[in-house]
Amino acid sequence: MPAVLDWRTVADPHGVLEHATRLLSAGQVVAFPTETTYTLAASGLAPAAVERLADQRPLTLAVRSAAEARDWIPGLSKLGQRLARRFWPGPLTLESSEGTAEGLVGRLDAAVRDRVCPGGALRLRTPAHEALLTVLARLPGPVLLAEAAGNGSGAVSAEQVLSQANGHVDLLLDDGPSRFQQPATLVQVVGHSWSILQPGVITEQMLKQQAGCQVVFVCTGNTCRSPLAEALCKKRLADALGCTIEELPERGFLISSAGVAAYPGGPAAPEAVEVARTYGADLDAHQSRPLSSQLAVGADFLVAMTQGHLLTLMEMFPRLGSQPRLLSAEGTDLPDPIGMGPEVYEECGRQIWSHLGPLIEEIRK
Repeated sequence: MPAVLDWRTVADPHGVLEHATRLLSAGQVVAFPTETTYTLAASGLAPAAVERLADQRPLTLAVRSAAEARDWIPGLSKLGQRLARRFWPGPLTLESSEGTAEGLVGRLDAAVRDRVCPGGALRLRTPAHEALLTVLARLPGPVLLAEAAGNGSGAVSAEQVLSQANGHVDLLLDDGPSRFQQPATLVQVVGHSWSILQPGVITEQMLKQQAGCQVVFVCTGNTCRSPLAEALCKKRLADALGCTIEELPERGFLISSAGVAAYPGGPAAPEAVEVARTYGADLDAHQSRPLSSQLAVGADFLVAMTQGHLLTLMEMFPRLGSQPRLLSAEGTDLPDPIGMGPEVYEECGRQIWSHLGPLIEEIRK
């Protein structure tokens, strides 16, 4: 029987995780709770430990973040990278074979490689549980995961892990019933297409909503420049695609705006509303919002108005999914029109409209 430690009551959680890390380094198998089901973990540098995992092929490779995914799947498409940024840590497993032969899989022992990438496809996941995330950060080398067997499905409690352990586990961390009590959704990504191989927590509708190209315009208060850029971008992009603004999400484009120092719920400046109207765009229902980490990290295009905004973004979010950029391709700042007359807002609108041309061409690629 494995040693069992109750994660909910341990006096020294850091010591427990140090112990779990040492066991994995020594070629042992540790069962971790996750938000979906319990999972068995082994170091990818310990072939004997990998063989002790449940007889699953392929095993899942645990990664520390979305940024690490391309070390293992160098050819992972923008769609795959986008899904990883928006759902990790979380109940999503990505499968792809795009460039795996050029990735780190080739450095694994042949027996391990056969278990994790038997047909050239590799499965990656970042589970959303503090214990496993901490161990991943501490343990050098790859960690492989196998879903712990339960009563006919994945184990959602420590008791179910114990009933099916069969000598596969050396240490079990018990965190009670798992949060979702169902498996992670397994999604295969091929280029710009995705399909669900195994249903789970993340639904098809959720995937459709998050699979689109996300563009976020950023200014200071989210009442003038960035909402105007959002509105005009929606108008120009819809015209280019031959659809309505309302149809953009269905066409795979999510356009929004936020502010690095914005108060939530404020309206757009009346002058900005009027300028938008002259271009056939609508800002009447706009409500300002501060830029969140989730919105910033999930963006495919994070577009700032000034160099100062760029610096602020990099200070606030040092691990962004995409490199922030200026709206102006020439690198010039877009001055803040707040408090100025209508003619200044009109000039601001003209500059935004002009700058959006090259950006929209890139967005559509």
